[in-house]
Amino acid sequence: MNTTLQQDLKDIENILEQVKQQGIDFLNVIDSVPTSTQNKITTNRNLNDSGFGAMSALEEFNQRLAPLMVSQAGPRYWGFVTGGATPASIVGDWLTTIYDPNAQATKAQGGVSALIEIETINLLLQLLDLPKSFLGGFVTGATMSNFTCLAVARQWFGKQLGYDFAKNGITAPLNILSATPHSSSVKCLAMLGIGSQNFTKIKTVEGNREAIDITDLELNIKNLNGKPFILISSAGTVNSADFDDFNAIAKLKEKYNFWWHIDAAFGGFAACSPKYKHLVDGWKNADSITIDCHKWLNVPYESAFYLVKEQHKNLQIETFQNSNAPYLGDPLENFSYLNFLPENSRRLKALPVWFSLLAYGKQGFQDIVENSVMMALQLDAFITNDESFELLAPTRLNNVCFTLAGEHNQEKVNLFLTHLNDKEKVFMTPTVYQNRKGIRASFVNWRTTEFDVQLAIAEMKASVLELGIK
Repeated sequence: MNTTLQQDLKDIENILEQVKQQGIDFLNVIDSVPTSTQNKITTNRNLNDSGFGAMSALEEFNQRLAPLMVSQAGPRYWGFVTGGATPASIVGDWLTTIYDPNAQATKAQGGVSALIEIETINLLLQLLDLPKSFLGGFVTGATMSNFTCLAVARQWFGKQLGYDFAKNGITAPLNILSATPHSSSVKCLAMLGIGSQNFTKIKTVEGNREAIDITDLELNIKNLNGKPFILISSAGTVNSADFDDFNAIAKLKEKYNFWWHIDAAFGGFAACSPKYKHLVDGWKNADSITIDCHKWLNVPYESAFYLVKEQHKNLQIETFQNSNAPYLGDPLENFSYLNFLPENSRRLKALPVWFSLLAYGKQGFQDIVENSVMMALQLDAFITNDESFELLAPTRLNNVCFTLAGEHNQEKVNLFLTHLNDKEKVFMTPTVYQNRKGIRASFVNWRTTEFDVQLAIAEMKASVLELGIK
């Protein structure tokens, strides 16, 4: 064994103790850690021959890289729908690293990590009040969840026409319908060989909405003259957290032949709250659903899961089966996630989720969801009543989409946001909504309180004054 590695092994208790204490120190002050930084480093670090050992590497990390770390998991980072990490999820994440299993395995492959994953999916179905007719598994994020679901949808589409796209490639154009697909879904269409521009854009509901106009959807369906299609719908659009009418779509599914996919990356967690559960009424009728855990479930990156109806299990195996690995056995008799997902090797992403669900239960996540919405509504109230700002869309759930008041200030929106973010107290992201430049604040972090909202409001008012915006 390499002498440096051997020494680290002997000193493992001290090494982990140092990291544990550093982690505790960071979490104890995360509320005051900057939300962005102007610090930079050169990235042309040379690799030495013999290595310095873990403690020396930690020391250099603390000197060079730690100053770049911001409180992305903190209470005032409101960009990109970013959650934090609850104490229980950290426990699960650390143990995942320590045990380090390949999450494909069932007992037949020499492990039981897949059983933990299956149990965790079952717990999530209970949290979200979805039927056990869904099968699921864990991937890195919404992009790979959408990719997994839409890959199975692609295989379904081919079978409707008598083709096997997984074996022979795409031999016929696919019909894709959507109103406001997230960029990750559009990216998946590119990765799947369908084409990022090869979908029919359905009109949205009149008024300040991003949801599918059901009348226009059915008109486009009728224009297909009975041809199969894939519908990509939304449970929480990225700007205004708008929801498609799932009950109306379910009725269309009784009349027409299509694969129904729902991107519910963050909005699916509305199901945790009796106040907002109505937003996902009818979603149990979908063929597939995408949901992120490192958003509103507040577990560490990377964690998302897909749900696909069990009736499509064979299509999923056709899409992802490792047919050139005979040692793995019959995929129907010897279950392994590598026959159901893009990756062959995976981290046990289910364990932090398992810990979180057992630790906090249904009530815990109801409280997180409802607190997030309450904080969003407090920011909404300020914007509504302050002459310097205006809402671009109603605050339907946890996203506040707004801009500077007046068309004459459109050219100053990005300047204002950069100035605000550079103050390092709160972080929001730019957006464009109905052809107007805007700003989006997304509330999902379990730590966020009224104090954080009021601090952000104070920084917004100060930025307006400092920039002379009228």
